[in-house]
Amino acid sequence: MDTQQRTGEQGPVPFRSSRFFCVGSKWYFTTREGFDSGPFASRERAEIGLKRFLHVVRLLPEEQQVH
Repeated sequence: MDTQQRTGEQGPVPFRSSRFFCVGSKWYFTTREGFDSGPFASRERAEIGLKRFLHVVRLLPEEQQVH
């Protein structure tokens, strides 16, 4: 869990957890919206999957972006 304040944050640090989790030997990532993606063969592959997901989200028009 990340317990440090991020740039621009004020007040108490909100609860944070990792976007990555492992079930058995398979890795997944989760989004703020509660979408789980996977399975991936390794955490590294899950990290690549998350980067690709975020890249696609940034390409969406502003009104269609998930937050």
